[in-house]
Amino acid sequence: MAKEAKILTKKVLADEIAAKHENITKKAAAEVVNYVFEEAAKTLKKGGVVDINGFGKFSVKKRAARTGINPRTKETIKIKASKVPAFKASKTLKDLVK
Repeated sequence: MAKEAKILTKKVLADEIAAKHENITKKAAAEVVNYVFEEAAKTLKKGGVVDINGFGKFSVKKRAARTGINPRTKETIKIKASKVPAFKASKTLKDLVK
C-alpha cells in the first residue's frame, strides 16, 4: 500500500517549526518562513542565485524569442523572449528521493 503524499505549504512548515521549537510561536515561525521566501524571490528578481546546501539551486534562465503555432488556428505566432525560474536539485536531494 502506497503512503499518502504530504503537501508541504508555508503554513504547515511554520506550524512544524513552532511545534519543534517551544520558544517560537506559530506567528513568529510564519514570519520567518515568509521572510525566507521573500528574500529568495527578491534575489531571483535581481538575477541572482539561491543556493540551499543539500537541497538545490534556484536560478533565472533566459528563454530566447521563438516562433510557435497557435493550436486553435494553426497560425504561426511570435513568442517573445522571457525569463523563467529554474531549479536544479542537489545530489543529496536526488539520492534521498531515489
